[in-house]
Amino acid sequence: MWKHVRNITLIFVALGLIGVWYITRPDIAQLPLDAVTGPTPQITAGREQIFPTIAVADVDRWKTNEAPVVAPGLVVERFAEGLDHPRNLYTLPNGDILVAETNSPPRKMGGVEGFVMKWLMGKAGADVPSANRITLLRDANGDGQAELKTPFLTGLNSPFGMVLIGEKLYVANTNGLLIFPYKTGDTKITAKGKELTKFNARAPNNHWTRNLAASPDGKKIYISVGSNSNIGDNGMENEVGRAMVFEYDIAKDKKIPYAIGLRNPVGLGWDKAGRLWTVVNERDMLGSDLVPDYLALVEFGADYGWPQHYWGGFTDTRVKPLKPEKREYERRPDYALGVHTAPLGLAFGYNGKLGAGLTEGAFVARHGSWNRKPVSGYDVIFVPFPKGEPAGKPVNVLTGFLDKDGKAQGRPAMLALAKDGALLVSDDVGNIVWRVRAKD
Repeated sequence: MWKHVRNITLIFVALGLIGVWYITRPDIAQLPLDAVTGPTPQITAGREQIFPTIAVADVDRWKTNEAPVVAPGLVVERFAEGLDHPRNLYTLPNGDILVAETNSPPRKMGGVEGFVMKWLMGKAGADVPSANRITLLRDANGDGQAELKTPFLTGLNSPFGMVLIGEKLYVANTNGLLIFPYKTGDTKITAKGKELTKFNARAPNNHWTRNLAASPDGKKIYISVGSNSNIGDNGMENEVGRAMVFEYDIAKDKKIPYAIGLRNPVGLGWDKAGRLWTVVNERDMLGSDLVPDYLALVEFGADYGWPQHYWGGFTDTRVKPLKPEKREYERRPDYALGVHTAPLGLAFGYNGKLGAGLTEGAFVARHGSWNRKPVSGYDVIFVPFPKGEPAGKPVNVLTGFLDKDGKAQGRPAMLALAKDGALLVSDDVGNIVWRVRAKD
């Protein structure tokens, strides 16, 4: 009898192990990344996952004299190092650079989701507390290295977006927009900021960044706010004021939704025609071939589909209730940036300082995947705009963030164009700001 019971027990254990293997096995991409990149990516059927594919690169930070691989005709240098999880960058009119040393606020997540998130952050080198600081970098002698690195603004709450209008510096904490006085050449702000408007930062606040872009006339500020979840998992009541770009009218002290249905818009930038663009991190757990992250023109009143739809009308059947009537009113993104590449930084290049081939278009920093096999992103690319619109395939600008063993020496995060025309790239794993310039 006991032998019979033992055999049944072993069978159930074996079935359980098989079930765990089936649920947790990684989904391997069936398409090359190139097929899901560009204006017309290949959209295949989703492969819904109960447990996400986990394939984040282990961290093995840059050693002395190591650097990413730069495109021909360019040089990459260390502009500043020894930073604390550098994210967003902003160039002041006098050439000083502001860098937000920041990270997610403490995550209040329990259970399996919390355990997986904590493990992933540790594996990706992102499990560091937020410094909650903006640091000023100054290269006074023009040698391509910041000899001054000093705390500029402290005591913030996961700061990210920064924009200067006149003598007012606007900073986006994860929970609100602040304004500070600034004078050209200041190396420190001690004044207490005034909060102008609040943002929904309700826990778990998964997409915590709030980026800023000032309108060309300086009268309005555009604010990107990501969703609180993958596809509204915690209820859409927790997504109020999220997954959108806001327009904040400074004179009226009023913020309105400008464009919605954007799961996690991060980088914001203006093209030379004065149009606003963003890069967006799309949804997870539909396999390694879905859904392409993207670059999109941000149009007033546009709905980009999240959470019900993606890429101009494809239905995510996991989201209930289904809303097929929405599809005809939703806007398709303009350019796919590959699946799970996690684009963060966006900067338009029109100054010609990096060569003729990198003039008409947009630089994009792809932070790198954690849930695709094989991994994707971990690079900086240039998306050509040959006739004022994104077209063709991207051009590699900065690669080699993964070493020969597939470990992450760094991860490119945000971008800015320096006053001299060089491209600055924050690396939040390497704790470096890289400077890319044309060869002498």
